[in-house]
Amino acid sequence: MDKSRRAFLGKSFAAIGAAALAPQLLSSCTTDGANKPVASTDGKPNSVFNGVAIGTITYSWRSMPGGLENIVKYCKETGISTIELMSNDLEAYLGIPESPMQRIMAEARASQAAAAPTPAPGRPAGGPGGAPGPGGPGGFRRPSFTPEQQAEIDKYNADVKAWRRNIDMDKVAAAKKYLDDNGIEAHIVKFSPGNWDDDQIDYAFKVAKAMGAKGVSDELNVESAKKMAPFAEKYGLKAIFHNHMQYAEDPNACDPVLAVSPAVALNFDSGHFFGSTGRNPIEMIEKYHDRIVSIHIKDKTGPNTQPTPNQNQVWGQGEMPLAEVLNYIKEKKYPIYCDIELEYEVKPWSNAVKEVKTCVNYARQILM
Repeated sequence: MDKSRRAFLGKSFAAIGAAALAPQLLSSCTTDGANKPVASTDGKPNSVFNGVAIGTITYSWRSMPGGLENIVKYCKETGISTIELMSNDLEAYLGIPESPMQRIMAEARASQAAAAPTPAPGRPAGGPGGAPGPGGPGGFRRPSFTPEQQAEIDKYNADVKAWRRNIDMDKVAAAKKYLDDNGIEAHIVKFSPGNWDDDQIDYAFKVAKAMGAKGVSDELNVESAKKMAPFAEKYGLKAIFHNHMQYAEDPNACDPVLAVSPAVALNFDSGHFFGSTGRNPIEMIEKYHDRIVSIHIKDKTGPNTQPTPNQNQVWGQGEMPLAEVLNYIKEKKYPIYCDIELEYEVKPWSNAVKEVKTCVNYARQILM
């Protein structure tokens, strides 16, 4: 099932040419009443291949300029029609107050750099032998905020809570229409609200509902599930939880989380699962398919691979059974979104949009 990158790239041009002869493959992604991805024929971007919705978490584009307008641009460039939308891009579009943290941290860096002793002639800056000084590269240490800075941060946090409590739902409707008009579905909004107060958790689910999402995602833990589940139930959505390495320590790590409520579901990261356990992700998909809303897909080495265990790889160069997983979902007709999470190193001559597009074409070749 493995494909070398060279073989894939050699075939991808033929696949792209074939796509030009099949305009029905270039339509938008929608879902039927059972949340099963289906293709439409209105000429908008489509990343549904033989019934399998290939999307991406917009975290994949973290190295690129953000904002909902750019997300739409990247979706069009990659042909993606369904996304797990990071909340920072959505909230910026909705008009959240601007955070002072970037400026405060920049001021701290400048202050620490100015206060650092000048190295003696012939000696490198930093720690002994030119190594990074205390606090990391360049000797930067997370600052203790001045009273004025802390007051500014506290005011910002209060302003954000007030803004969320009083969100203008017309702006949310405009964001939903903007995605709809461009043929893009936000199937999950990643607010990660498990440590928020109840008013803000309510806001997260209210906005996700208005955006047409299936639910709100966070990181796998029982406490967040208990806080989020009542709001998921209230809005008829799912509280969706993403794993990292938990299954390497506990093969049944998700069971206590799922037991909280039928409204709790999984965003199963198949790459993290394989990289940390060496087990085939299909065993988890088979067992929990009715509780999985989406899967993060990536290529990885296994936990025992030397010298680089559990490392992200260019698709086709790792050991993750990508083709087996995607074909299994296709054959079973499971209504599970398969989202690219770009985590391997992007070379200087490329960028995250180009790499996500390569991943989309790789998935298309497997599924078509």
